[in-house]
Amino acid sequence: MTPKSLLGALLPLALAVTAIPALAAGMDCAQAKTPTELAICAAPDLRQQDSDLATVYGKLRAARPDQSDALREAQRDWMKTRNLCAGDANCIRTQYDSRTNELHTQLRIATAYVPDDTDRLALEDLRQAVEAASQNDAEFPLENTLAALSVKSGVTTFSNVRDHEDDDEAHFPKKRPDGVTQDEWTALQASNIDAGGENGNASYTLIDLDGDGLRDLVINSYVGGTGLYSDISAVRRNGARFTAAAATAIPGFPHDGDDTVSELYTLNGRGSNQSGDWIQLRGRVYAAYRVSHYGVDHVYLLRPLRGVGVAPALTVQYRYQLSVPKQQKNEDKGTTRILDDTLHAALTQALTQINPEKIIAPADNPKPLCPIPAGLPEVDRGQYYSYGPGHYAFEIVGDVGVRVGPRCYVAQLINWFGGYDAKNGLYAMMGMRAPNVDGEEDAFTVFGKRRAIGFDTSISRVENGSE
Repeated sequence: MTPKSLLGALLPLALAVTAIPALAAGMDCAQAKTPTELAICAAPDLRQQDSDLATVYGKLRAARPDQSDALREAQRDWMKTRNLCAGDANCIRTQYDSRTNELHTQLRIATAYVPDDTDRLALEDLRQAVEAASQNDAEFPLENTLAALSVKSGVTTFSNVRDHEDDDEAHFPKKRPDGVTQDEWTALQASNIDAGGENGNASYTLIDLDGDGLRDLVINSYVGGTGLYSDISAVRRNGARFTAAAATAIPGFPHDGDDTVSELYTLNGRGSNQSGDWIQLRGRVYAAYRVSHYGVDHVYLLRPLRGVGVAPALTVQYRYQLSVPKQQKNEDKGTTRILDDTLHAALTQALTQINPEKIIAPADNPKPLCPIPAGLPEVDRGQYYSYGPGHYAFEIVGDVGVRVGPRCYVAQLINWFGGYDAKNGLYAMMGMRAPNVDGEEDAFTVFGKRRAIGFDTSISRVENGSE
């Protein structure tokens, strides 16, 4: 499988085209006249793309009849853009790929599971439990609560294996893993399961997700990329096999036409702070999908084996007490630097300008952080308002000015998306530079001790792992 194999294989949708007229019917090659239409009809793969697009479009119109007119107009506008490709087959393919993915996303949202009363009560139970836990431990109330609610029995996890240590590719086990019953192993083999992933890196968890007494299958497929992504999906045990739904079929899986598989969430291993836990509330098993940032944790209660759209969400807000250690340790070099009193006091003072609860974007700075020299060209003034651009691997918390004696420096506090542990607290760093092109630069470790201060609930669209 290619990157994003498990979930990317959800497209195109190999479904029968429903009888929705005009734009949903696909290309009538007997009537083809324009260079684009003739090019589509001359290439089997383009005709298939056109058919797949018509399928998704028809299902979306059927799912959202209230938006039928708007969808029709949007489709006509897209066709005008597609026709600008003339006879360029590569251009046409790109247009179809983009539009099909766009409509597929809209279809998934339109047909996604809608939280019911039990889900809302489960969310309130979670809120109350986390708030109560904060009375004893305001630093880790969410972690403690999720641990207490976790599904602790009836769970078996195993992974793809390599025949030899130096093999590049891993594959689904050929022998029954420990903890897997013979009945489950027979069903797994009958379903031809192999989640693929980059170099075959995938793992599987057997857990009863729907309370029918049979363990279902959670698939974790590592797909790599710059974000080191992993895709997590769930498949239902259906009699003698594990089956995937027709609308979201995984290659090699049989499907029964039911909503029996769900793409649950994506974990971004570089550039985000995310995790998933299986918990039980109100007699239901939920995937507690956690997405963290500076000052906040969002936890979504996802129903497995259901389409994900909006979900019950708990937001836990934190306030940090930020500090700069006087002893700055460089773990890579194995050295320790002792900050002098003047510099340490200046950095400590600068931290008081940082919001202890939320990010303040550098673009929001209305005034320069350091005095701008008279006569400085307009093109060079921006460096006095902000430290500079960031990077996808960390969050910018805020930019501040640092006065060390008579000198002024521009500084920026960053963190790793709220990354936090008991030993170090908040993972953060402050970069500092003189506000000129060739000015000296420095960097300092910053610690942050947090405590939970707010607990809010909502029904919200789930934040994607790749965002």
